[in-house]
Amino acid sequence: MRFKVGLGYDVHKLVPNRELWLGGIKIDHSLGLLGHSDADVLIHAICDSLLGAASLRDIGYNFPDTDNTYKDIDSKILLKRTIDLVRSKGWQLCNIDATVCAEKPKLNPHIEAMRSTLASVLECDIDDISIKATTTEKLGFTGREEGISAYAVSLIQK
Repeated sequence: MRFKVGLGYDVHKLVPNRELWLGGIKIDHSLGLLGHSDADVLIHAICDSLLGAASLRDIGYNFPDTDNTYKDIDSKILLKRTIDLVRSKGWQLCNIDATVCAEKPKLNPHIEAMRSTLASVLECDIDDISIKATTTEKLGFTGREEGISAYAVSLIQK
C-alpha cells in the first residue's frame, strides 16, 4: 500500500455585501469572502491538499478563475470534482486535517456542521475530517479582520 500527503493553503479578503461560506456552510456574518467562486477558503485549501497529494497540480490549474464556468460556483462542487479526480487516479482518501484562521466570527459552533457537510461531499466517515479554528491574536491581516485563511493536510492511499 502507498500513501501520499498533500498540503493546501488559501486566503480570501473579507468584504461587505458577500455571503460568508466556510466548510460548505453559510455562516451569518456582516462580511463575506471575495473571490471568483463563493470563496470558501476552507474547501479551497482542502482541494489543494488533495490535488497536491495526487500530483494533480492545484485548484487554480484545475478550476481557473479565468473560466466563467466557475464564476460564483459553490465550492462543494469543486470539492466533489476534486475527489473524483483523485479517485480517477486510483487514490482513496484516508483523512483531512484543516485549520481556519479568523478573528470573527467564532467558528467553534459551526465545526460539526462543516465536518458533516464535507464528509457528505467526500463520501467518507465524519471522523476522517478534522477542522480546527484559531485566531492570530489580532496580528496581521487576519487579526485586523481583513481576511480569512485556511490550511489543510490530506492523506491518501493506493
